[in-house]
Amino acid sequence: MELGKKLSSCRKKAGFSQEDLAEKIYVSRQTISNWENDKSYPDIHSLIALANLFNLSLDQLVEGDIDEMKKLVQSDDLQQFNRDGWAMTIGSLIMALTAYPLIHFLGKVGFVIFIFEWFTVMVFALRIEKFKKENRIQTYKEILAISRGQALDKNESIEERAKYPYQKPMIVIGFTIVFCLIMGLTILLINSLF
Repeated sequence: MELGKKLSSCRKKAGFSQEDLAEKIYVSRQTISNWENDKSYPDIHSLIALANLFNLSLDQLVEGDIDEMKKLVQSDDLQQFNRDGWAMTIGSLIMALTAYPLIHFLGKVGFVIFIFEWFTVMVFALRIEKFKKENRIQTYKEILAISRGQALDKNESIEERAKYPYQKPMIVIGFTIVFCLIMGLTILLINSLF
């Protein structure tokens, strides 16, 4: 990526050591070194601080890296993310449909099978969360944009970050309601047939 070279050049031009720069933006010297050597990439807050410090726009600072970032996100990880999403959705649906019949007809063995289903769904959920964390995706709109190989602009990203504390509980509540409705319908159907 280009940011490492640009950061090193701007730092030297401003007459800062890595230690000086680290103090100015409240990170460690090692972090600055990692950024300059392309071992890691700054988060958005650090990018803004760097842009302000060097009197650059954010676009000027990350120029040349945007296309590379898009390629990274569109890689195999994105395909795996989409597969994991489908697997989690289908697994959750299967779990909702089979929970009551398994326990009702098979007792303890059915409960063990249900726990196995739950564990499998959780593995996919954790893989999805790991991808979201690695790619700094939090909101539903960001997930949709990434899965289409697009990126949100700066203003949209800020708006979405502001919504995140409210979206996550609503998603959990919505998922729980749908799960319970499917399970309730399954219970009614099983009890009316048997």
